[in-house]
Amino acid sequence: MSTDTNTPGTTATADRGTDEPQVDMDVLMSFVFRAVDEVGASLNAALVVLGDKLGYYRALAAHGPSTPAELAERTGTAEPYAREWLNAQAAGDYLTYDPATARYTLPPEQAVALTVEDSPAFLPGLFQLALGTVHDVEHVLDAARNGGGFGWHEHVTDVHDGCERFFRPSYNAALVAEWLPALDGVVAKLHAGALVADVGCGHGASTVLMAQAFPQSRFIGYDYHPESIATARQRAADAGVAESVYFEVASADAMPRKGFDLVTMFDCLHDMGDPVGAAEQVRAALAPDGTWMVVEPMAGDHVEDNLNPVGRAYYAFSTLLCTPASLSQDVGLALGTQAGPARIRDVATAGGFTRFASVAETPFNRVLQIRP
Repeated sequence: MSTDTNTPGTTATADRGTDEPQVDMDVLMSFVFRAVDEVGASLNAALVVLGDKLGYYRALAAHGPSTPAELAERTGTAEPYAREWLNAQAAGDYLTYDPATARYTLPPEQAVALTVEDSPAFLPGLFQLALGTVHDVEHVLDAARNGGGFGWHEHVTDVHDGCERFFRPSYNAALVAEWLPALDGVVAKLHAGALVADVGCGHGASTVLMAQAFPQSRFIGYDYHPESIATARQRAADAGVAESVYFEVASADAMPRKGFDLVTMFDCLHDMGDPVGAAEQVRAALAPDGTWMVVEPMAGDHVEDNLNPVGRAYYAFSTLLCTPASLSQDVGLALGTQAGPARIRDVATAGGFTRFASVAETPFNRVLQIRP
């Protein structure tokens, strides 16, 4: 017997027998409306990037409550786009709307998160990274079907630019002030003059920060992506540290120098095809009393530890970005973005290290000290 599936609060079963699972229509419709909200959230990633690139958020932060016509005039954009964007942002609680004045306001908290690029809470880079990642989903579909990968270098530039814009504010806030001091004896070496390798340096944000803070030390940034290395060299020149920073196109398993006092990897070990091979290379490149600093996305050791909003976002990036990147390389271990400290310890141990400690963390990152 089946029930009326149009009546709220009822359950539905198929006519095929009592073993079929019952469907609670209230639960079903709750999920449907949740899914509708998530479609809006998915589209909002593009709207945030649009608002960032067109200057909408900055104009609202600078001028206060605005009409669509005023926002369009201030940003040199067409009013219909400004109007619909404002309405979408108000519907998503990114802006507030006053019906009496027909004006839209960017609250001060959202203004910090959406316009202040040196704030640890700055978010447009995360949205830019997400939008660029989703852009390449057709390639990931092919890779999932054939067991292949899709390399970091193959993604659109929003992935590379957004990644730096998302992580750089956290590095600005914590790298020199908290993370490096958490490592045993490393800051003293940096002040005295150390040799440092920043592996997987990308656009060089972390390398340049360290070079600015420790002018007596010398830094070499390695990345296999030539375009990122070109950007890193320009960033070092712009920051006035080109004399103490050198950038080279090289993968983690091909570091040409030895005797490093410190080797750093920021949010990249899990992307590597052969992280154990990279660990072995770091072990060989370190001075006898050197330190390997690994910064990885915040994660616990078990799936259930990561079933939260941060873990959800990182698992999504892992599926669409990080795991395909690893599988595009030799070995293709595919640690995943949520590998957790126990798996990173296994990698380090297999690479010849004996000492391992989690020394600092943020909502988005865990800092690991690994030593011979």
